[in-house]
Amino acid sequence: MPWYDSAVFYHIYPLGLCGCAHQNDGQPVPGAWRKLDDWAAHAADLGCNALYIGPLFESGSHGYDTVDYRTVDRRLGTNPEFAQWVARCHARGQKVIVDGVFNHVGRGFFAFQDLLAHREQSQYRDWFCDVNFYGNNEYGDGLSYANWGGHNLLVKLNQRNPQVQQYHFDTVRYWVDAFDIDGIRLDAADVLDFGFMENLRRFTDTLKPDFWLLGEVIHGDYSRWANPRMLHSVTNYELHKGLWSGHNDHNYFEIAHTMRRLSGLCGDTRLYTFSDNHDVERLPCKLREKAHIRPIAILVYTLWGIPSIYYGSEFGVEGRKEWGSDWPLRPCLDLTDYPDCTVSHPIAALYAALGRLKASEPALTYGRVEELVLTTERYAFARVLDGRALVTVLNNAGSPAQVEFRAPVPADAAQDLLAGLPDSQDVPVQVQDGRVTVQLPANYGTILALGC
Repeated sequence: MPWYDSAVFYHIYPLGLCGCAHQNDGQPVPGAWRKLDDWAAHAADLGCNALYIGPLFESGSHGYDTVDYRTVDRRLGTNPEFAQWVARCHARGQKVIVDGVFNHVGRGFFAFQDLLAHREQSQYRDWFCDVNFYGNNEYGDGLSYANWGGHNLLVKLNQRNPQVQQYHFDTVRYWVDAFDIDGIRLDAADVLDFGFMENLRRFTDTLKPDFWLLGEVIHGDYSRWANPRMLHSVTNYELHKGLWSGHNDHNYFEIAHTMRRLSGLCGDTRLYTFSDNHDVERLPCKLREKAHIRPIAILVYTLWGIPSIYYGSEFGVEGRKEWGSDWPLRPCLDLTDYPDCTVSHPIAALYAALGRLKASEPALTYGRVEELVLTTERYAFARVLDGRALVTVLNNAGSPAQVEFRAPVPADAAQDLLAGLPDSQDVPVQVQDGRVTVQLPANYGTILALGC
């Protein structure tokens, strides 16, 4: 099976984690790659066998206004330092994917600078969309152009131009040759040209075995992007919303319906599952009951998909958008503030335990999903493989609850696989005549093992 089927990702926004200047001053943060290596090792301790790090390449500000696709952002360091970092990750058994910001570029990108200088005579005039030499903008360019999200800082590329496509393909080849990356997360994939993505898939299929393409897609029918012709997976924003609102509203039907709908649309495609990331407010700021962090973490790992942890989420870090800025979601953190976290910190210890289960229990990757109980406040489902079932049982109510269901495999006993963690509570379980009865504490969830 390809590596990404059983991947657990750790997502790092390096400019934030390393405390880089918000505007590129060309000054590297001392020891940035040593710090990033410490965090990659920490991710391995959590059971993360894959790392998504980005944005990474030279930009003017937040990383998505790319200036040079083939140079690591100078605020972080140098190309050789990144190559050495990837090698160390590979030595730990961790795959590495990076951001591919192929929809748009920053205003300092060489081809756009040539357009500004030579206007109608620029050899790159067709690299960009909707260039109007009779227009203007807030920069006083004396021309206008298509952008991303209404921001003229982000100049939209014409992905249907064969020269633009070839430039991007050459860039990807360079990333593999120079850094040995294992995949790409396509920024703004929901507005990328479909023909470009099909050509990119054909190109990367011949570049490196099991090279993985993930697309950032917010809404819609995810199978339009994630299919055998284009991308391997997309970001599961639909489930992301259901995870927190389904708990806030005491409505497990929202989460269950989302998974049924996505299964109908996408079949066995594994979508990229997350509770927060660098673009959305952090989970503790969205939950009415912080205790629901635990059942949400369990769902991320046990529902069908590819689980991901955003750096700091294992510590319950908070972050809200302020004055339209995403930087509060991307803080500078120090691991020394969280000593022995995988043992002593309640959330980090939970993630570490889930990581161990993901590695040791094939059912969490390959097992079929079988729904057992569904009410507004109770949810139980199994991952079943080769006579063994791992059953997720959840209670989002503020009072204890009894959950009863038919055992999905023959069993005469059950084991609580998350017992003994810092925030674990006693969960009495009775198995009799093919029925399982679980006494769940308030706002709580766990994973039970049944069968061989």
